[in-house]
Amino acid sequence: MIPGKSSTEVVGPYPSVLDRCHARRVEPELESGVSVLDEDECWRLLKTAEVGRLAVVAAGEPEIFPITYVIDDATVVFRTAEGMKLAALTVFSRVAFEVDGYDDASGEAWSVVVKGNAERLERFSDIYAAEELPLFPWQAGPKQWFVRIGPATVSGRRFPVVRDRRREGGA
Repeated sequence: MIPGKSSTEVVGPYPSVLDRCHARRVEPELESGVSVLDEDECWRLLKTAEVGRLAVVAAGEPEIFPITYVIDDATVVFRTAEGMKLAALTVFSRVAFEVDGYDDASGEAWSVVVKGNAERLERFSDIYAAEELPLFPWQAGPKQWFVRIGPATVSGRRFPVVRDRRREGGA
């Protein structure tokens, strides 16, 4: 703990390291423009994108994979082939999944993170249902396995994007 500071006090524009490490909900300073999204808004935004990043632990090391996905009944579903990604989530099912977006009209960006357990679909009824989902991998090649992430937590932020003055002709 920082002497003279409470463990939930915001120091500068960002929460203290202590607050992030303990995953305490810290409300941002008003002048930063960052807003915390409720879970319904997070799911709505997740439905607007088709590519996200899956974070797993493989052989003791963090790995991140871009994946195409679809939202199905408040879960994240994706296809994959055999390989490191599938092996990693089979050994340790806790994963994180993250998606970003940008609204050019409002000049705001958003980021949503889903943390939970990933499970390879094995029951025929689940596989048949997943095959009906509008899920289209970008990479060629067989992706014979379906994986579903059941969320433990869903969180998101929206924030104004600071324009790069160099691109706008400024100094």
